Amino acid sequence: MKTDPETLKSLALALPEAETKPHFDRLSFRVGNKIFATLAEADGEAVVKLTLADQSALVGSDPETFFLPGWSHQGWTGIRLDRIAPSTLQDLLRQAWRNVAPKSLVEKP
Repeated sequence: MKTDPETLKSLALALPEAETKPHFDRLSFRVGNKIFATLAEADGEAVVKLTLADQSALVGSDPETFFLPGWSHQGWTGIRLDRIAPSTLQDLLRQAWRNVAPKSLVEKP
């Protein structure tokens, strides 16, 4: 049940039209130039863009894995990579991608 930064990178970049760009001291993952996730590789932490309801449920159910980073009021949700299964991270990355991707891309079959 441990994910490493390389796994996160491959999962995020597998999403349609996802790309990486630097974002301050982190690596960001974007679609349509909008960030859906960031990675602080040295810290072993990621941040994903979720709805406030999803964020609240995750942090409330597992505060050892999920936490509230800066900008949490906008749905940004922190994840400790060494505490999350790759399959769960993949689901959260998909959700985050859908939350920021252009509608035309999300609605493609």
